[in-house]
Amino acid sequence: MTFPVLALICVAALLGPLLALPQKWRLPVVIGELLAGLLIGRTALNLVDPAEPTFTFLADMGFALVMFVAGTHVPVRNKAIRSALGRGALGLIAVSVVAAAIGIALASVFGGGHAPLYIVLLASSSAALVLPIVGSLGLAGPNVLAMTAQVALADTLAIIALPLALDPATAGTAALGSLAVLACSGVVFVLLRQGERTGLRDRIHKVSESRKFALELRIQLIILFALAGLAVWSHVSIMLAGFVFGLVVSAAGEPRRLARQLFAITEGFLGPLFFLWLGASLNLHELAAHPPMILLGLALGVGAIAAHSVTRFFGQPLPLGVLSASQLGVPVAAATIGIQANLLAPGEPSALVLGALVTIAAATVAAGRFVGTAAKAGALPAPDPE
Repeated sequence: MTFPVLALICVAALLGPLLALPQKWRLPVVIGELLAGLLIGRTALNLVDPAEPTFTFLADMGFALVMFVAGTHVPVRNKAIRSALGRGALGLIAVSVVAAAIGIALASVFGGGHAPLYIVLLASSSAALVLPIVGSLGLAGPNVLAMTAQVALADTLAIIALPLALDPATAGTAALGSLAVLACSGVVFVLLRQGERTGLRDRIHKVSESRKFALELRIQLIILFALAGLAVWSHVSIMLAGFVFGLVVSAAGEPRRLARQLFAITEGFLGPLFFLWLGASLNLHELAAHPPMILLGLALGVGAIAAHSVTRFFGQPLPLGVLSASQLGVPVAAATIGIQANLLAPGEPSALVLGALVTIAAATVAAGRFVGTAAKAGALPAPDPE
């Protein structure tokens, strides 16, 4: 990779913020970054090579950080969420049962033997997408808490289950590797909590802030990359290492200054680079060459919405059920691992991302309708027409 190519990547990644700028659209920034990758990658102009080692390694760093940030979005310390875990777990069980039926049906129709993967995808949610929508729209109430708890559980379990579902033949090795990553993350949590109790973290924070050392960021990156190294060594995706460490930091409590630093390095550079690499790795010509993959992507998106809508029978408003179906991290991780390990059929990685885009579009519409209904009922302030 050369500096002009890196500059081109950074310029192309600006398409993400540009498309997300109109607030009425409520588009996640990553949509534009994926589109930029498609534009300069294999699908269109072929200006960058996603197989280039430096580009791939930087994308792996971004992948680890993106999953880490996704883990920090899970509200582990929120007592209100914990109180709603029972109802959220019940909703997830119902969704999983329906997802299993749909996933098995899709695998039989489209072939490929990927029923476990489809089931995980259909039942998954994205806390990194749902929670910012909930916060920005001011959604509140018991139903929202139950939906948030369900999303947190679904996101966590799907991330853990994905490597096992994607390649069942290596499930034993992956399980052992996952246990190693989880055990080390548990040790990290104990150390972080001990540092909090003894006041060590406060002392480090004060020294770092006064001397501009960024010690907290350095320490977190050391731990993250060490866990990622363990994951690679034990044949587990770095996705798990990043996400579980994010959960640990969320449970231990993330200082605001560290959150800002991580936001800068992830959202400002490595995160967009990863999504652009993923878009560049996808080849939509394969979808045209394999039309069933287009149908598979649409079926996965519609199937996920249908599976999550079953919570309507448990008293959950339908728009919240559709909102909980929004997914990105798990399909993106599945596509990434599938591309790197050559586990998916031609066009299938693009189909997984297409399914995720269908759920995001539906969730965007559902969130707007829920806000409008709640505002008319006086439960929320009416949205600003501007």
